[in-house]
Amino acid sequence: MIRVALVDDQQLVRAGFAMVIGSQPDLEVVAQCSDGAEAIAKLPELAVDVILMDVRMPNIDGITATEQLLAATADDEHAPRIIILTTFDLDEYVLRAIKAGASGFLLKDAPPEQMLDAIRTVHAGDAVMAPSSTKRLLDHLVDVLPDEERATPAQLECLTDREREVLVCMAKGLSNTEIAEQLYVAEATVKTHVGRILMKLGARDRVQAVVTAYETGLVTPSR
Repeated sequence: MIRVALVDDQQLVRAGFAMVIGSQPDLEVVAQCSDGAEAIAKLPELAVDVILMDVRMPNIDGITATEQLLAATADDEHAPRIIILTTFDLDEYVLRAIKAGASGFLLKDAPPEQMLDAIRTVHAGDAVMAPSSTKRLLDHLVDVLPDEERATPAQLECLTDREREVLVCMAKGLSNTEIAEQLYVAEATVKTHVGRILMKLGARDRVQAVVTAYETGLVTPSR
C-alpha cells in the first residue's frame, strides 16, 4: 500500500481527495493535516510515502512545511515525496517549492485519475512532469524567479553533450521511452543518462533537473 497524507486547510478538499484515494486498492490515506505546522508535527512519525501539500495555508505555508519535512528526513532513504497542490493564480510559489525538494505539482482541479497517477508516479521515484500545465507553469515561473535564486550556466559544464540533449528532452516532458525513440538509443541508455544528470546536478528528481535547465537558459520559455 502507498501511504498518503493530505495537507490542506480546507476540510472539504481533504475529504474529497480522501474519498478518491481511499477507493483505490493500492492507496490509503493515513493522515490529514489542516496546515503546515500540524504536518511538521505529525507526519515524520507516520512513515508516509506521498504527501499532497497545499501551497497557501495559515500558520505555516506549504513551501516552509516542504522544506522542514524534507530536511527532517534528509538522511532517510524512505523520505516522503511531496506533490504541491496549486492553482494558476498561485503559481509564483510553485518553483520555490520544487527547489525546496517537492517532486512536482498538481492543479487542484485536475481530474481524479491525474491525481492518482501523480501519486503513483512520485512513489515510483519519478516526478510529475507529464501534464502540459507543468510546462506552462515552468515557462512563467522562470520569468518571475529572482536572479539571485537562479542556477548559473556554469552548473551545466559537468554534463556531456548527450546528457544535455537528454535534459532538453526531459524539459519537454518526454518519458524515457520517448527520449529513446527521439535519440535512437536504447531506453536503458536513457535511464543511465538521466541518473547521471540527476547525480551531477545534485537534483532530487526530474523536476529539479528541468528547473535547472530553464534557469541556466539551456531551455527557454516557449512563447
